[in-house]
Amino acid sequence: MKLAITGTPGTGKTTATDQLADDVVHLNEVIKSESLYTDTDDERDSHIADFEAIEAWLEAQSPAIVESHLAHHFPADRVVVLRCAPDTLVERLKDRDESRASRAENAEAEALDVILSEAVDRHGPGSVYEIETTDTAPSAVATEIERVLSGDREPGVGTVDYTSYL
Repeated sequence: MKLAITGTPGTGKTTATDQLADDVVHLNEVIKSESLYTDTDDERDSHIADFEAIEAWLEAQSPAIVESHLAHHFPADRVVVLRCAPDTLVERLKDRDESRASRAENAEAEALDVILSEAVDRHGPGSVYEIETTDTAPSAVATEIERVLSGDREPGVGTVDYTSYL
C-alpha cells in the first residue's frame, strides 16, 4: 500500500512522520537532492517541482510512505491531509522564518481547503483522511496516521472548516 501524507506547509507533516516507525520519504528533500525541479522561484525562495521527473522517481523507488505538500499529486492508495488553523499556521511558519507573504499565502490556502480539495479531486473522498493538528501533539497525529495505515481509521473529509479566517 502507498500512503501520501500531505497538507499546507506548517501543518506538521514532517514532525508527525518523524515519529513513525516506518520509513518515510520526505519528498521535498528528494526534490532538492535529486534535482527534480525545473527552475527556482526567487520570490518564494523555492524550487519549481518537475512533476514528471518526480513521478518517474517515485515509480522507480516505490516508497510506501511519501510526505510533502505535493504528495497528493502522485499515485497513492490512501492520502492523509493534515490540517491546522490558519492563525496557528502563521505562527508556525513565522517560527521557521518564512516571509510574511508566504505565511499569508499558506494561511489563505489552508482556509480555502486547497490541498484537501486537490486530494479529493485526484483520489476520491473514499481514499482521503483529514486529520486536525492545531492542538494535537505530534505523537497523537502519528498515531492517527498509523491507524490509517492499519485500516483502523475510516476515510473522512470536510470535518475541518477554517472559512471564518477569510
